[in-house]
Amino acid sequence: MSGLGSGNIQRKNSFQHLESIEPPSPVKLEEAVTSSSIEPTSRDAVDWPQWKKNAMILMVSFHSMISVFMAAGIVPAASSMAKSYGVSLADASYLVSIQIVLLGIAPIFWIVITQRYGRHYVLIFSVLASMVCNIGGARCESYAGQMITRVLTATFISPPIGIGSGVVAELSTPDEYARKVGWWVLMTILGTPAGPLIMGFVVQHTRVEFIFWIYAIINFLQALAYLCFGGETLRVSGLENDVAGEKISNLRMSLKRLLPKRLDQRSIKISDFVSPFRLAKNPRILVAALATAITFCYVNIVFVVEMPLTFGEKFGLNAQQTGLQFIPIVIGCIIGEQISGPMSDYFMKVYRKRKGRVCPADRLWLTYIGFLTIVAGLLVWGFQLERAESWNITPCVGIAIASFGNQIQSTILTAYAIDTSPDDSASIGVLFNVIRLLYGFIGPFYFPYMFRALGFIGTAGVMSGIVVVGGIIPTLIVQVTTPRD
Repeated sequence: MSGLGSGNIQRKNSFQHLESIEPPSPVKLEEAVTSSSIEPTSRDAVDWPQWKKNAMILMVSFHSMISVFMAAGIVPAASSMAKSYGVSLADASYLVSIQIVLLGIAPIFWIVITQRYGRHYVLIFSVLASMVCNIGGARCESYAGQMITRVLTATFISPPIGIGSGVVAELSTPDEYARKVGWWVLMTILGTPAGPLIMGFVVQHTRVEFIFWIYAIINFLQALAYLCFGGETLRVSGLENDVAGEKISNLRMSLKRLLPKRLDQRSIKISDFVSPFRLAKNPRILVAALATAITFCYVNIVFVVEMPLTFGEKFGLNAQQTGLQFIPIVIGCIIGEQISGPMSDYFMKVYRKRKGRVCPADRLWLTYIGFLTIVAGLLVWGFQLERAESWNITPCVGIAIASFGNQIQSTILTAYAIDTSPDDSASIGVLFNVIRLLYGFIGPFYFPYMFRALGFIGTAGVMSGIVVVGGIIPTLIVQVTTPRD
C-alpha cells in the first residue's frame, strides 16, 4: 500500500518470506513459512545486544499499558471529581470515555508521523507531553479544564498502542514473535484493570490530584528510560549512512543523534491516514480484529467499567475494596500469557519440523482454548454474581477464568494477523486498536440496561453467545478455508 511503503521498508527482511515470494510482492497467507532466519531491519537495531532489544520491547509495552492505565485509573475518582467540579456522576464518567475514544483514534495520526521521523523521538515526545498535561490535570479546578487535559493526555500518550506491534516485529525473530508480541498485548490489556486497582488505594487514602502527580512522575521516568536504553528501530534504506565519511568527533556524533531528523522525505498525504483501514479488505485480518474486539469488550471493558455497579453497589464496597476486585483480571491475564505466547511459538516450531512448513492459519488451533475458557468464565461470573447475597470470591473466579482465555486468544490472533502480512505490522496494530476501543466504547452505554433487563445470568448468556457467533465461528471458517498448498 502506498501509504505504508516507506514506513515498512525495514520490515522486508525481518521475516524470511516464503521461498516462492520475490520482494516487493505482498506476502500471501496461502504461502507457507519455511525459515525462521532474519536479516537486519536496520544497521543500528540488528547490532543491539539481546538485552537492549528486550528492553526496548518492554519499554514500548509498558508505554502502551500506561496509555490505558491513565484513562482507567480515574474511575475510582469519578465520584470525588463529580462533587469537586459540581457536575453529575454521568458527566464525570465522560472524562474516562473520551480518553477511550481518543486512544483508539489518535494512533492513526501517530503512525504517519513515525513513518516520517521514526519511533524513538516520537515516543520521547509522547511521554514528555503527557507529563506536562498530567501536571496540568493535578492543578485543574474546573470540569472543563480537566476535560481539556484528559483529551490532550490521551492524544499524546497513545502512539505505542498503534505502533507497538511494529516495534516488536522489528526487534524479534519469527520463532519468538508470538511470545514477544504477547508482552505488548498483555501489558496493554493489564493497563485497564491495573489503573483502578492501584488508584483505588490512592483515592481512598489521599487526595484525587495525587493521581495526576503519580502519572506525571511515571511519564518522567519513561522519558529517562527511553533516553538511556532506547534507540531508533526504524530506518529508511540509504539514510543510515548519511554521516559516513564525515570526520567528526564522538561528542558531535552523539549530539547529532539526540536531534530528530526526517527519515522519509515524502510529503504527508491524506491517504496515509486511511492506509491502515485498507487492511480490513483482507477478511483474515478483519476476522481476527473483530474477534479480538468482541472478547476485549465482554471480558475486559464490562468488568472494569461496570465493577462499581456489579460489585461496588451490589455489596456496598468502598473505592479501595472495589479496586481489589480487579485482581482476578490481572491474575488471569498473567497466567494466560505464560501459556499463549510460548505455547504458540513452540507449537509452530514443532509443527514446522514435522510438516516441513507451516501456514499462519495453523496458529489458530490454539485460540479455541481461549474462546472456550472465556465462555466458561463468563457463565461462572454471571451465575455466581446473581446468586450471591453477600460478597464471596466465586464471581471473581469466573472473571479470572475469562481473563485467562482473553489473553490467550488476543495474543494468538494478533500474532496470526501479523504473520499474514508482516510488512504491515504497525498498521495492523492501529487497525486492531481502533476496532477494539471503538467497540469497547459503545459497551458502557448499554451494559447497565442489559444488567437490569436480563440480570447477570442472562447478561452472561448473551455475551457468551456473541463470543461464539462473532469469535469462534468466524475464526473456524477462516481456518478451514485457508489453502495449505
